[in-house]
Amino acid sequence: QTKNDLLILASSGTGAMEAGIINFLSPGDRVLCGCNGKFGDRWAEVATAYGLQVEKITAEWGQPLDSEKFRQQLEADKDKKIKAVIITHSETSTGVLNDLKTINSYVKAHGEALIIVDAVTSIGAVSIPVDELGLDVVASGSQKGYMIPPGLAFVAVGAKAWTAYETAKLPRYYLDLGKYRKDAAKNTTPFTPPVNLFFALQATLRMMQDEGLESIFARHQRLMSTTRAAVKALGLPLFGPDAAASPAITAVAPPPEVDAEKIRTIVSKRFDISLAGGQNHLKGKIFRIGHLGFVSERDILTAISALEVALRELGYEAFTPGAGVAAASRVLAES
Repeated sequence: QTKNDLLILASSGTGAMEAGIINFLSPGDRVLCGCNGKFGDRWAEVATAYGLQVEKITAEWGQPLDSEKFRQQLEADKDKKIKAVIITHSETSTGVLNDLKTINSYVKAHGEALIIVDAVTSIGAVSIPVDELGLDVVASGSQKGYMIPPGLAFVAVGAKAWTAYETAKLPRYYLDLGKYRKDAAKNTTPFTPPVNLFFALQATLRMMQDEGLESIFARHQRLMSTTRAAVKALGLPLFGPDAAASPAITAVAPPPEVDAEKIRTIVSKRFDISLAGGQNHLKGKIFRIGHLGFVSERDILTAISALEVALRELGYEAFTPGAGVAAASRVLAES
């Protein structure tokens, strides 16, 4: 959803975000970084490693960032010392979707700061009108909404960011986006590309074009609603509010007596289905059900069935067998 330069790197999404940080800033620059999960924390670590003055705006894991805190910090910056705001749109570690539109509006009102967006698991799942919002740098990766193996990363760069690039002083070589821009104009790349992934990308882009963006977004909303309804029907708490639910992934917090890792093990060994685990301090406390990219309605129904079996096997009986599947089926039938 942009006409900005879209540059393709041979890296993970982390490479795209690192490129988005180092190409447009200088040592000692003041940046705000939204941190409410593993990936927000990661971008703060990257910025710190490059000598930036990082100020974290935090929220409890499982809760969305408070956009009002960004407004306060940006409005208080009368000398325009804040050079960038770094935000994760869909925080994959917790299943939370941050309010990008509102936070971006405060960045635009500030006038000086760039907004650098981790859209790794939101691109292809939810509408991100990059040009309409005036987003300066947006990063994503191939293995999420684009439905191909990891190895390609994408960075959309706007005019304001390119202006900042001209005076930015952070060291860069492999991730120097100026090189990628120059070579992209000649239909080539500055370094060896993973050609197989380009062919895969070509195929999935055709699939996405055939389905249409609005249909893709609606499908992700439908799968998110289906998953959340099923989990609630099983009596399991969701990790994060419905109002900030990510259309890419749903995080579930089973009761303390049920180890999330044991659930994952049973579902994997008995049904060959992979549920993601909790990260960092949430390991063993939550599990995550992905509904991004090529995940289908059938996949969700199957995963919920497997989850019911695992829960019963572990002695969790706070639901009637079949309740999760029935709830999921109702949502699908009505949408």
